[in-house]
Amino acid sequence: MHAIVLFGHGSRDPLWRLPIEAVAARIAATAPHIPVRCAYLELCTPDLAAAVAELARAGATSIQVLPMFLGVGRHAREDLPELVRDLRERHPDLRLDVMPAVGENPRLVALMAEIALQPL
Repeated sequence: MHAIVLFGHGSRDPLWRLPIEAVAARIAATAPHIPVRCAYLELCTPDLAAAVAELARAGATSIQVLPMFLGVGRHAREDLPELVRDLRERHPDLRLDVMPAVGENPRLVALMAEIALQPL
């Protein structure tokens, strides 16, 4: 079974999570056969390890991690790869793939430019 984790930075402000949770809800509505979870680096739960463990317990054999970062800073370049290495050691039978950060996707860049150009 394939699953998706949307991985964000995290915040103490619960409203910060709403856009990521909206993406998860959209995935669940569009592809209900693919489990999706949100996970956060810090300041809120669940963390990546907890989300991956939950999906593995539910029968996931492959998990695609999508970093929900517009820019690729230290968290995406250093922290996430380290977390994934640790998770691969803990779950050797689980395939974990990390996608490029959403901000690197040309479709998202084009959409943000389109939104910026819309008249008020």
